[in-house]
Amino acid sequence: MSVFNAGPPSPVDGRGIVTLVEAGTFCLSDQLGDIHPGSAQGLFYRDTRLLARWELRLDGHPPEHLSVMMAEAFRARFVTRKPPNQGVADATVLVSRRRMIGEGMRETITVHNLGDEDTAMTVTLIADSDFADLFAVKEGRVHSGSCELATAEGTLRLTDRNDSGRGLVVIASGDPAAQPGSLSWRIVVPRHSTWQTVVLCQPIIGHHAVAVNLDDDSDDNPSNKIRQWRATATSLTASGAGLNAILQRTESDLGALRMDDPGGGTAYVAAGAPWFMALFGRDSLLTSWMALVLDSDLALGTLRQLAKLQGTQSNPLTEEEPGRIMHEMRHGPGGDAVLGGSVYYGTADATPLFVMLLAECWRWGVDPAAIRELLPAADAALSWIDNFGDSDGDGFVEYRRKTDRGLANQGWKDSWDAISFADGHLADPPLALCEVQGYVYAARLGRADLAEAFGDIPTAQRLRAQAAELKQRFGEAFWIPHVGRYALALDGAKQQVDTATSNPGHCLWTGIVSDEHAAALIEGLGGADMDSGFGLRTLSSTARRFNPMGYHTGSVWPHDTAIVVAGLLRYRHIPGALELAERLAGGLLEAIAEFDARPPELYCGFPRTEFRSPIPYPTSCSPQAWSSAAPLLLMRSFLGLVPDVPHRTLTVAPRLPDRAGRVRLADLRLGTATVTIEAQGTTISVKGLPGDWQLIQA
Repeated sequence: MSVFNAGPPSPVDGRGIVTLVEAGTFCLSDQLGDIHPGSAQGLFYRDTRLLARWELRLDGHPPEHLSVMMAEAFRARFVTRKPPNQGVADATVLVSRRRMIGEGMRETITVHNLGDEDTAMTVTLIADSDFADLFAVKEGRVHSGSCELATAEGTLRLTDRNDSGRGLVVIASGDPAAQPGSLSWRIVVPRHSTWQTVVLCQPIIGHHAVAVNLDDDSDDNPSNKIRQWRATATSLTASGAGLNAILQRTESDLGALRMDDPGGGTAYVAAGAPWFMALFGRDSLLTSWMALVLDSDLALGTLRQLAKLQGTQSNPLTEEEPGRIMHEMRHGPGGDAVLGGSVYYGTADATPLFVMLLAECWRWGVDPAAIRELLPAADAALSWIDNFGDSDGDGFVEYRRKTDRGLANQGWKDSWDAISFADGHLADPPLALCEVQGYVYAARLGRADLAEAFGDIPTAQRLRAQAAELKQRFGEAFWIPHVGRYALALDGAKQQVDTATSNPGHCLWTGIVSDEHAAALIEGLGGADMDSGFGLRTLSSTARRFNPMGYHTGSVWPHDTAIVVAGLLRYRHIPGALELAERLAGGLLEAIAEFDARPPELYCGFPRTEFRSPIPYPTSCSPQAWSSAAPLLLMRSFLGLVPDVPHRTLTVAPRLPDRAGRVRLADLRLGTATVTIEAQGTTISVKGLPGDWQLIQA
């Protein structure tokens, strides 16, 4: 199984894992703040585990857990106590660990003596590493013994035996006694007083120490960075307490998942922690689309990064092809050896999504010069669609992996068993997924709009004609009349893969569905076999391969449900569409609330009638970018918010559920304009719209 092969990862060792994330760094620990060897926990930096063990001991024993508090996605406070002495009922020693991650990690350990006597103890930090590649950890194939431990002047140095230029230095205040693998302090804390040490973990990459950016006065401090970002992003609030908590968590998590362009350009978005803290074509593009209402710069940065990595040659190992948008990029020690490089291109949908997002950025008022700069990349993407994506010339984009090491499935449901017929047998490639055709349809229309805007009328006419032809041919080839739904895909023999899935809901979102077929499709999506009560299942419970605990075969993915809801609201003129959108969104938001307002990557698709709360999927990533952004797409869709900055119009058609209360979008940037929108139910007010704009209330 290669680094880039999909499927569920190994467990992160149960519930109660605390995940911190800041750009390319993340940390997984237990609720004490400890990182345990032999687990998937650790401090990860640039796809490498720098700490595989990090344990605090008081007189040789672990403290007892009291609480964990997370003010932001990148910092936490672990509150514990020293167990009371034998025969004593109450503890008198409180121990706090304040942890922040960024370009490294800072941990402030404070011992509070609440008792009436001085207390003596030995405080010990135990540290070790394996410098394992992220995906070796994910797949449970880590080998121990790859770390060399040394000390120097009260510091610890951990060095990779396989790469002497890679390591970690642990520096602490308070004059600790250093031994290979540990730092210790013998302390006496006076009554009603405190003792404190500050510990810094500094990565070493290429023999050079990384500048740790965690001082309070540093501009690069994560707290300062997110404060600066919030000053330019839209402020999103709701009077409905549940929705408001979700929106605040969404903002915090997306802020932490922003990755700085190493070349000094616009930030882009990573896919999610713990396993996908990297640029992902599909995930980053869809997240950026959903988050336009929060920050359009995130979309521009993502487009620029993907354009830099766009395929220029044919390479069967990495599946690179001219014009193709990449699937995944990795920086870890195993990345360059896998599939011939650290960038893998095996995805059918990222390329049309790239063009879709570029056109949407134009509508949302991104600088026209930046749009023009990316037009050649969009045209190369359309060329890939026509020449490589549609390899057999039938008018549909299909995929087949180039070698046995690539992804067998190259849509968003990319696990090995994701594409099957209703009777359970797997579909043979090449496979043309229904939603990919929808993305291609929207990409052509979007590029046509851009062509018209920049004065290229013949190209606009050609692309619109191609889109119209695709819509007609899609309806003819994918619609299954006797069951009233679209096929999940066409297989290698052009047979309709007849399974009922969530995928056709994406076709509503892109507009490729004809009104003639929309009513039946909507009715099918609303059936009890698809609607779990906590969101839309990936696969119908009537299908042979249905498994509510399956990764793509019956689970619920928040981003998937949100996209389908957006599609339903696009077709709100069809009977039943609005009602189903409200029902699916309500179930999804209630599920997210059960996960402390942070939507996981996915959860199990058991019916709500069987379990009153959603059942977690054990290896689900959280925070996951497109899950975190899903509430933003819901809010935008229920507002009916459609800006068209080039034509100076703003369309709104609010249909907010009662539970949302009053929703407010303050300082929403639309080109050079900044507006504030307040809405409740079907009423809305817009302030700050320039006088030469038109407000359209649908």
